[in-house]
Amino acid sequence: MTVSTMEVPAGRSTRPRVRLSVAQSIARDIFSGKFAEGTNLPRENDLCEEYGVSRTVIRETLKILQAKGLVVSRPRIGTIVCRQDEWNILDTQVLEWIGPNLDRMGLVDCILEARGAIEPMAAELAARRATMQEIADIEAAWQAMAAAGNDVEAFIAADIVFHEHLLKASHNRIFQQFGALMDPALNFMLSTSAHSAENLEESIGQHGALVEALRLRDAEGARKLALALIAKAKHDVSAARSVKP
Repeated sequence: MTVSTMEVPAGRSTRPRVRLSVAQSIARDIFSGKFAEGTNLPRENDLCEEYGVSRTVIRETLKILQAKGLVVSRPRIGTIVCRQDEWNILDTQVLEWIGPNLDRMGLVDCILEARGAIEPMAAELAARRATMQEIADIEAAWQAMAAAGNDVEAFIAADIVFHEHLLKASHNRIFQQFGALMDPALNFMLSTSAHSAENLEESIGQHGALVEALRLRDAEGARKLALALIAKAKHDVSAARSVKP
């Protein structure tokens, strides 16, 4: 990636788009293991050369990465890559930047565990609290899943919307925030799962059953169906791993 190497005039802020682009590049190099935990990042001049930007951009980029817990700057030592348990993985940008490294870093299993703890309760609450419009929104997402046919990307997009609306319908603000945080992770997990036509049909059927439980205000049924969806997600992730070269 190359952006302008011109120095930013004094008093003028660097464009946020440029800073975030470089931050993403350095972050992904950290996540890939190019810059290992506990080691120093290259010197500012070397980072300027590697990423094709000015020292001003690098300095502001390092502030972004430090705010997200990825690096820490220490006088006379330099900028050090933090340990994984110090990274702010609930930051939506960090999750997005981790991208294809989610599974390698063990985060897919962590996300599945979090979903297993939150979504069944969210479904139970939604069966009790959701408005008719919220149930209609969940049903519309389910119908979009069914209408996607063999278009896996459209299916995934509708599946994510389904789960976002489900968490929203719980009327629990913490669960709603969890939904927003999980977008990049859900997208990665769903896109790497086994997506045969038979598998999609099974998933559509399970989601449809959950919609019906919400409509009937069957809180216990909704909770059990949400648990079944998580179990299927775990099975699909396991199946996807088994076919990886």
